Amino acid sequence: MTDQLVVLITGCSSGIGRALAEEFISRGHRVVATGRQESGIEDLAGADVLLQQLDVTVAASIRRAVAATCEWAGRVDVLVNNAGYGLMGPVAELDPNDVRVQLETNVTGPIALIREVVPGMAEQGWGRIVNIGSVVGVTALPFGGAYSASKAAIHLLSDALRMELAPLGIAVLEVQPGAIRSRFGDSAARGLDRYAQEGSLYRPIAGFIEGRARASQSDPSPAEELARRIADATLRARPPVLLRYGAKSFMIPALGHLPARLRDRYLRRRFGLDRLRD
Repeated sequence: MTDQLVVLITGCSSGIGRALAEEFISRGHRVVATGRQESGIEDLAGADVLLQQLDVTVAASIRRAVAATCEWAGRVDVLVNNAGYGLMGPVAELDPNDVRVQLETNVTGPIALIREVVPGMAEQGWGRIVNIGSVVGVTALPFGGAYSASKAAIHLLSDALRMELAPLGIAVLEVQPGAIRSRFGDSAARGLDRYAQEGSLYRPIAGFIEGRARASQSDPSPAEELARRIADATLRARPPVLLRYGAKSFMIPALGHLPARLRDRYLRRRFGLDRLRD
């Protein structure tokens, strides 16, 4: 490992990704800050910063970003798979095409990026892959089934990757944030008005669906503190397997240890599902 690492981070326009870019920059590392729109990351520009437009659902965009990184810095030492979003709504009324985009963004995209950077990391015998999951990938909450499924996939893929890449000198860190201050709630709440329309089985509790989408922004923890902890963990000689931080980051996984019927009863009440029987 060199003193100055080359760190490629996806989804740097806001929230965790932006905080991570700023944290690694402040520590003197070379950072490739990416976003779907370069206009959202322009203010991160600096001497040791490469700005790249990157859509993780487009294979050509991924290849371009990694190629540009290697041309600029010669390698990728750390990949942070952070880009993603939350598709909210009752599973039985989700558009399958929306679910497909959710999985392409949160699961397939990170795998494609890993595929691009691992050969170079293996050649140099050192690398770090940081996958940003979520505590709701451990315990699912109502109206977030597709998002939870995508994060559960990231968790299990990280477990497999950790074993597969260890002999090549590449460590995998899985991050399971709780509620972190970001624009996640605003993006997750878009389009939810359809559940308030006639024809939705969940029309009587449409407000609870929007409340679920915005729940992560109710008394959230600072993204900057999570970024500091991720950077500390990533730079250790032996990174931890799992990092959790943020409001409810231990409470939500703990719900998964309750008897299923008790957990279901509590969550149905918490998210208004019992009112459908009234």
